[in-house]
Amino acid sequence: MKEFKDKVAVITGASSGIGYGIAQRCAQEGMKIVLAGINENNLAQAAVSLKAMGATVLTIRADVSKAEEVEALAQKTFETFGAVHLLCNNAGVVGDVGGAIWESTLTDWEWVLGVNLLGVVHGLRAFVPRMLEQDIECHIVNTSSMIGLLSGPGFGIYRVSKQGLVTLSETLHHDLMQRGAKIKVSVLCPGWVQSSIMDAERNRPTALQNHPGSQSAGGDAKADRAARIQERIIRRAIERGITPAQAADCLFAALREDKFYVYTHPQAKPLIQTRMDDLLQERNPTNTFNQ
Repeated sequence: MKEFKDKVAVITGASSGIGYGIAQRCAQEGMKIVLAGINENNLAQAAVSLKAMGATVLTIRADVSKAEEVEALAQKTFETFGAVHLLCNNAGVVGDVGGAIWESTLTDWEWVLGVNLLGVVHGLRAFVPRMLEQDIECHIVNTSSMIGLLSGPGFGIYRVSKQGLVTLSETLHHDLMQRGAKIKVSVLCPGWVQSSIMDAERNRPTALQNHPGSQSAGGDAKADRAARIQERIIRRAIERGITPAQAADCLFAALREDKFYVYTHPQAKPLIQTRMDDLLQERNPTNTFNQ
């Protein structure tokens, strides 16, 4: 995409973090914006700020882990604006970052994969058929993570979901190319970006909450202490990260160049190279998190 003025953007996870940064950039570009999320108060506050910038804004509460709510999001968007030119499947949660992968509960898996991976699947199933019918130039952005390209301990479920998003996006690209569609695809792989994603637990559905005693066996005091230390390190890294506005700048520069892989931290490419070398040389995975 080269022109954005008066085009329609749909953004999930839009009331804070990268999603809101993208929404602000959409407003600056003169786009009409659909903000989707599950916290209606935050959505309303975001809408007020964007409207003050002169943007036309529609807010829709939608839990992306529920197919019917994403379908309703698509239906309301097309009823209101008649088209979608930029779809940003951005909503995401982290879950437990420090525990071993076998220690995560089934509800942890259901929550994180439900939002991060199935949420995008629902977005594609609801929007792509409608976008194909438009037969106009448009773009889909799926927010993965630099973690989706690297190897290391911790972030187990998050890592699985984000690596899944990379191959999902690659497959989507090939499928659309094979159809001769006018829809382009990008996968956004940000590094550390200032956001409240580490506090996503506050929006976790009651039905998927962990109850006392539900943790899998295997953890111990030493492991718990190490997990807490790792979480503090991650929180500090996020606090020192780039701003959501800077992440949005990276994305829009890539959109104008029709780039598929979008990196906010290109300095991390050597770590990606290390993982690729592990694969090609058939050697054991390198812990790129510590490099």
